[in-house]
Amino acid sequence: MESSNVEKSEKGHQHFKDGFIDFTAGSLGGIAVVYVGQPLDTVKVKMQTFPALYKNMIDCFTNTFKSDGISRGLYAGTVPALATNIAENSVLFFAYGFCQKLMVNLTNTTDIDSLSVTSNATAGFLASFFSSLAICPTELVKCKLQAMRETNKQLEAQGKKATYIGPGELTCKIIKSEGVRGMFKGLTPTIVREMPGYFFFFGAYEGTREFFRKPDQRKEDIGLFKTMVAGGAGGAVFWTMLFPADVAKSRIQVGGLNDNMFTLIYRILRQEGVGALYNGLLPTLVRAVPATAAMFVTIEYSKKWMHCVV
Repeated sequence: MESSNVEKSEKGHQHFKDGFIDFTAGSLGGIAVVYVGQPLDTVKVKMQTFPALYKNMIDCFTNTFKSDGISRGLYAGTVPALATNIAENSVLFFAYGFCQKLMVNLTNTTDIDSLSVTSNATAGFLASFFSSLAICPTELVKCKLQAMRETNKQLEAQGKKATYIGPGELTCKIIKSEGVRGMFKGLTPTIVREMPGYFFFFGAYEGTREFFRKPDQRKEDIGLFKTMVAGGAGGAVFWTMLFPADVAKSRIQVGGLNDNMFTLIYRILRQEGVGALYNGLLPTLVRAVPATAAMFVTIEYSKKWMHCVV
């Protein structure tokens, strides 16, 4: 009986330790994503929400740089972007670790390292529900800040006063005018984007790592470059599969629309053509590959280090 209690205590301690490491590593990965990919994320949001203003990715990038510079232009929304990505990745990888353990029990697998690609993908699918709740408010603020110059131009054209405000003021303004519920505008398309998206995201990442792994090698030991390639593959597959849902989410959040996501996608398709649903995909992929590569390298190597010292 005593040995059973000791065993349970040790398991509980190990679960807590694993959760802490996954949470911390996810936070660090979120920081890496922002500083590597924020300029092209800004370009993506602008092209999604104001498709008629820019010819292509380079035109949008150069115009943003010329008009607003680096901090207020290309890195607009960095504070909420950091909040978004730290919140998303810390919760995502914390939940992913526990969902992997759940899949071990459900599939009668010996351990996490032995899970199939499909089981890992399913764990990512389940984990992303929790990260969706964490990121929706901060991503709403980020998108509005990134597209603020274009939104203000529209207000000025209508004879209305335009103002540039920071993330704190914008958050207060949204809550004051729409309540706390207003901070979750776009939650449904966020969940619809995230859950299937992360199935493919983790499926592509774990599948690529499995492909690179030698028979006598653990996936964690495939090396820096192969980990980067696997991370880039996960990011590319995620965004390619789910981009129309992300376009709808950006328009709902930036434009303050109350449309149903599927109705909005259909209207964009009918009025603007299929190309509008993929407007901004190129800068997204150019951003996603190095950003997710940097994220996974940061996560995997920080987890290795923490497992040694914690």
